[in-house]
Amino acid sequence: MICNFCEEPLEKGTGLLYVKKDGTLFYFCSSKCRKNLIGLGREGRRQEWTRAYRIFKGREKVILKEKAAKPGTEEKKEEKPKAAPAPKTEGKKSEPKQEAKSQAK
Repeated sequence: MICNFCEEPLEKGTGLLYVKKDGTLFYFCSSKCRKNLIGLGREGRRQEWTRAYRIFKGREKVILKEKAAKPGTEEKKEEKPKAAPAPKTEGKKSEPKQEAKSQAK
């Protein structure tokens, strides 16, 4: 999890969880971040002391971690044989009608 204001990473069991009446969840690393976002309505990327500001200005790079799959939870994908594509019939629609007319005579 990361702080919704300053974007600092949070360890499990730390920080504050704020829930609005509409069900929106906010995670904060400190009461300072909570007061700035909820109480004062500030944006984290505009406050120079936040990590969000440093990322926004290009002074810090964002490193995304890919979640590793747990062993034994891998799903097996069954491959179905693909059907051959149907041949295109451009301009051949008139031929069956002609055959039907010749059979009627």
